[in-house]
Amino acid sequence: MPHFVYILLCSDDTLYTGYTTDVGRRVGEHNTGKGAKYTRTRRPVVLIYEEEHKSRNNALKREIQIKNMRRSSKLLLCTAVHLLNRG
Repeated sequence: MPHFVYILLCSDDTLYTGYTTDVGRRVGEHNTGKGAKYTRTRRPVVLIYEEEHKSRNNALKREIQIKNMRRSSKLLLCTAVHLLNRG
């Protein structure tokens, strides 16, 4: 089963980083108010980044790394991946 780390852009222009095994379901939960307490008052949220990991342990370690980044570094990460995926 794949495990994912994701970054959401909230309606107040803040960033939220989380972990899940189903990104689509989790983003839906955030947008219906059933996600994290942080995002409940910052809806709607938009998925701006996701990365896949083979193990839960690796994904959770990466989530902590990203959460400890400055906002500018998180945005650079999202931008770099977006540019690479454009081909």
